[in-house]
Amino acid sequence: MKVLLDIKDSKAESLLEVLKSLPYVKTTKVSDEKAKFIKQIKTAVKQVNLIKAGKMKGIPAKQLLDEL
Repeated sequence: MKVLLDIKDSKAESLLEVLKSLPYVKTTKVSDEKAKFIKQIKTAVKQVNLIKAGKMKGIPAKQLLDEL
């Protein structure tokens, strides 16, 4: 399982040390830009799933392209 955590800088190092001490946990630092991108992608996927379920209204691709 992969988990993305948003931690205050002042607390991050101590938490990372605890996580690194666990043999079954692998840690990788992610830049703020990459974390923001991941969050945006997750939001987009949730929106697509809501549109497919009929709980949210989408817009046609042609309308989207015309707006650009």
